[in-house]
Parts: sequence; C-alpha cells; structure tokens
Amino acid sequence: MQSAYIHIPFCHHICHYCDFNKVFFKQQPVDEYIEMVIKEMHHRSEISREHPLKTIFIGGGTPTALSAKQLDRLFEGITSELLTENQLVEFAVEANPGELTEEKLSVLKNAGVNRLSIGVQSFDDELLKEIGRVHRTEDVFRTVHQAEKSGFDNISLDLMYALPGQTVEQFKKTLQTAFTLNVKHYSAYSLIIEPKTVFYNLMQKGRLSLPPQEQEAIMYELAMEEMEKQGFKQYEISNYAIPGYESNHNITYWNNEYYYGFGAGAHGYEDGIRTSNIGPVKKYMENVLELGSAFQSQHQVSMEEAMEEEMFLGLRKVEGVYKERFFGKFNLTLESKFGEQIKQLVHKGLLVDTEKSIFLTRKGKLLGNEVFQEFLIS
Repeated sequence: MQSAYIHIPFCHHICHYCDFNKVFFKQQPVDEYIEMVIKEMHHRSEISREHPLKTIFIGGGTPTALSAKQLDRLFEGITSELLTENQLVEFAVEANPGELTEEKLSVLKNAGVNRLSIGVQSFDDELLKEIGRVHRTEDVFRTVHQAEKSGFDNISLDLMYALPGQTVEQFKKTLQTAFTLNVKHYSAYSLIIEPKTVFYNLMQKGRLSLPPQEQEAIMYELAMEEMEKQGFKQYEISNYAIPGYESNHNITYWNNEYYYGFGAGAHGYEDGIRTSNIGPVKKYMENVLELGSAFQSQHQVSMEEAMEEEMFLGLRKVEGVYKERFFGKFNLTLESKFGEQIKQLVHKGLLVDTEKSIFLTRKGKLLGNEVFQEFLIS
C-alpha cells in the first residue's frame, strides 16, 4: 500500500461531460465534510503507519473550489493522519484554471504539494463554452504563471479531443498553444459520453454533433506525433511527460497496485479487495460519523480477475506488461495463461511480444479497447 486518493466532490460549476461524483458547492456542508474525510483517514491511519505512503492525489469534483482556510484544514488532517512518517514522492492536487489564488497556492506549497494537475481541456474559447467550462485561455496562462511564481515546477495540463464540433485543425492549435507553456506533463483524452451527463441527454435527443471516429483517430495520432516532436515521451495511452515527470500516482493504478480511497464516491484497492464509498455527501458523512468508514461495496478480487486487470491496466502503459513481474505476482507464466490471445493479437499487428514483455503497437494504441477485451475471460 503506497498511495491514497482523496475525493473532494464540490464544484462551483458542473461541466457537460463530467460523470464523476460531484455536487454544486453552494449550501453544501463543506467544513463538516472535510472533518468526516479526516475521520475516515483516522479510522484507517493505523494501517498506513505500517506502510508510509509514496503518493497522494486529491481529485474531484474540484479540490480548488475549497477556500484557502478549508484547504489548510484538509492538509492539516492529511499530515496528522497519513503522513506521520513523510516519505512522499508525489503529492498531487487537481486544480481549475482561474480558481488558484496566490493564497491557495501558498497553502498548497506549505502543505508539501509538489504536483498540480490543471483541467484545461482546450485552448479554444468557443469550444470551452460549448463543453460547459467557465475558464478561458487567459485564465490558464495566468494560473500556470502564478503557480510557477509560487515555486511549482511539476505541472500537468489535461487536454481533450473529439469534442462536439471540434476539427483536427482546432485540436492542432490547442496543442500548439499548450506547448508555449513551460509545463512538464500533458494528458490528452478523447471525449467519452457517459450516462447522467448533459452531453448524454443531448445525444439521446440527437442534438450532439461529434466528430466521426476517423477524425478522432487522426486527432489521437496528431497528439502522439506533436508530443514526441516537443520532447514529451508517451508513457501511457493518454499521457506524455518530459522524462522524470510521469505521474507516479497514476502509475500505481496501471501497475494494479493497492491504494486507499477516501471521501464520498472514492474507490480503493486494499489487500485484494476493491472498495467503493457511498456517493451522496450527506449519506457518506452519516456513515463515517457512525462507523468510521463509508463503504458502499467491497469486492474480493479473484485470482482470475486480478490477472485480467493486470493485463488491461498494464497494457495501457507504453512499456506494457513485464513477464517476470506477472510471474512474480501470480506464479504463472504469461504465456501459459494468455498465450493464445497474445498470439492472435500479434498476428493482427496490435501487440509486440518480446522475451521480456508484451506491449501495444501504434495500431494497438488506436484500438486499445479491442485489445483489452481479449483478456477478459471470466
């Protein structure tokens, strides 16, 4: 157990594509919620004292929707409950452009936060309006410069493509603008329409115009090519970094390792059990108050499932799945378990099979889900 994810479900504004557990900030018991998250951490802090954490990621929602005072209280709780022996390599917080004031940046810096993940999505102001974002391009530049001034040098920007009405040319311009900022990491995701979102409802009514699949593939290839030209190494299907600035926390997920999940709707993976917390804020708080925890479900992962997860999570990484590592975890060779699938995928030009590992080809990256599907056998 090396990592912890902490969920802050509050937002000042809800984006049209977002299906994460979130609520409008107004009239929410924010202060009380923070206390309950700290109580939940306390309930399991004995365990974390045995294994000092290496990474913490605070996501949402919008963590930076909290006031400086509220952030300060949250970090005070994290320090006292999770960091009695601070060996953190990475302490990351998600942020919205325009919401990071100098005061909040100072609170983050003093708490030991050393990585910011900023939700930019696009540098096209019209598109930002279209997807329900309230920030504009100038807010991104201001936020990044303020963060650098406050001493942050590990900054990641999230970008999206295949947005409604977006052209390849528009996405190319977004990439060009992004590269004018001196950041060390980019994530570039294609839009996925999820149920219970504004976009999903519009799609159901036939009122959402999305780029065709071929164009989405062109945008993805464009991202890979442009990132490479600029010195950003692709290390996962959607993530690119200047070497040394990869997201250590996300690598925990792709390596299929254990992590705590704290907060309403948070997911965790502890001792072979996948957990998910109750989503509604008030119900989550009631449970933590009464029991110290707020699990909605606890699923014991079978050996079969663990092997499948190892494959479809591990193959997201550009380096792929290491055969020795697989054997070390499951006491089975990769070939004896998935030999037939590997052979077929190599034949289709979607996988490379070497002595040490298997990994996606360029074509395989474009058809990732098709590859992952092959390893789901239960």
